[in-house]
Amino acid sequence: MTDLSLQQRILEELHFDPQVDPAHIGVIVDKGVVTLTGHVGDYAQKLAAEEAVRRVKGVRAVAEELEVRVANHKRTADDEIATRIADLFAWDARIPESQIRIKVRDGWAYLDGEVAWNFQRREAQDQASKLSGLVGVINNIKVREKPPVAGIRRRIEEAFQRHAAIDAEAIDVSVDGRGAVKLEGIVHSWPERAAAENAAWSVPGVTRLESNLRIT
Repeated sequence: MTDLSLQQRILEELHFDPQVDPAHIGVIVDKGVVTLTGHVGDYAQKLAAEEAVRRVKGVRAVAEELEVRVANHKRTADDEIATRIADLFAWDARIPESQIRIKVRDGWAYLDGEVAWNFQRREAQDQASKLSGLVGVINNIKVREKPPVAGIRRRIEEAFQRHAAIDAEAIDVSVDGRGAVKLEGIVHSWPERAAAENAAWSVPGVTRLESNLRIT
């Protein structure tokens, strides 16, 4: 597929996604690497645009330069944003709200603290990202280290073999003594890469994940 045809497919996907207003988004493609330029009206739309690009077959990587420009009439005070995030966390049983600190400055939300599982860290970021008036989210929440769990590598490899979307034979897994996992190898799409990363994070004892999976 040529860069020109890939660019056209990406533009069509951006127009197709109801969460994205592509009026001020530019798309540059160079050997399958996509750069998004321009601006959008809120942070949630920025994330939606990036996700739409990753869905397009042939995209090897995304380098986003999208700027969030919140309209004056939609701007929200930092303390109000912080209160809204805290309320979202309080209503979500998957988020240990007492273990997370929230700070908002100039429209940027900073999340700090320590949780037991990566899905809790991810859920906190996903919930905060939904709010209007946000410029961005910086997720500094850490996953609490646990005693090393025997067989982490084996469990990850078994999870890959069970998963219909993952070519387990094309991925190498290494684990250090503190539960840090490294994935190397080849996948065929962004969804396959995401499936492998999610499967690895789901294994008890994983404290950090470095994904070097290449999309071909």
